Amino acid sequence: MIRNVLSIAGSDPSGGAGIQADLKAFSACGVYGMAALTALTAQNTTGVSGVHAVPPEFVAEQIRMVFADVRVDAVKIGMIANAGIARAVAGVLADHPDVPVVLDPVMIAKGGAALLDVSAVTALTECLLPLATLLTPNLPEAAALLGVGEALDRMAMAEQGAALLALGPAAVLVKGGHLEGPESPDVLISREATHWFEAPRVVTKNTHGTGCSLSSAVAAGLAKGLSPVEAVAAAKSWLAGAVAASGELSVGSGHGPVHHFHVLWEERPTASWNRA
Repeated sequence: MIRNVLSIAGSDPSGGAGIQADLKAFSACGVYGMAALTALTAQNTTGVSGVHAVPPEFVAEQIRMVFADVRVDAVKIGMIANAGIARAVAGVLADHPDVPVVLDPVMIAKGGAALLDVSAVTALTECLLPLATLLTPNLPEAAALLGVGEALDRMAMAEQGAALLALGPAAVLVKGGHLEGPESPDVLISREATHWFEAPRVVTKNTHGTGCSLSSAVAAGLAKGLSPVEAVAAAKSWLAGAVAASGELSVGSGHGPVHHFHVLWEERPTASWNRA
């Protein structure tokens, strides 16, 4: 049976992040993707020039309509934009406690633009974190959620993960991509265990949408019945390939997207759809 996964997130018209990246990741990972929009953004690979939030009640109605008709096997939450949307999303998802929820606390775009209203951090923390099966912050996001300085080493990563766990999610994946050095470790912390994922750092500017894509791939794994450790391991393996193959794409002049379909697309020079 093909699983169904719902993304609740903002739109990226350049296709590298947000809802567009989520749907690509879902497809690449073998699940059927659905989307409820929280915000429209005007952006490309070089930055964000504007954000237009969807009214909270309409965000909630999109989600309600999906659940009213479609079996939802997992939910991924990305850009929330403001406190009203955070509370609206939490209100709907509270009626579906058995559905796994992956919460990617999108706060800042690759180019530095704020994607979450400062006043929304409290609403996000109080309303959505307790509903999360897995919270997936990078180091700046973990620090912002806790109101502390950014972790600079593994010990601080684990400590901040434990502090976030105390706020209600079932598990926390703190992503160490912002650490200095040749390695890019992530740590998964639950009430039962702590698990480190080791990976070499891939030197590339094509990192647009990596957080969106990873959290979506994890949601796909949870929808298929994988444990959090298994889902994260599978998602990281897929994303590593997508980042490594990103140079095959030619999209924009800034932080380019990853190659979501690196496993599925093959060079077919004689095929009509590949002809110039």
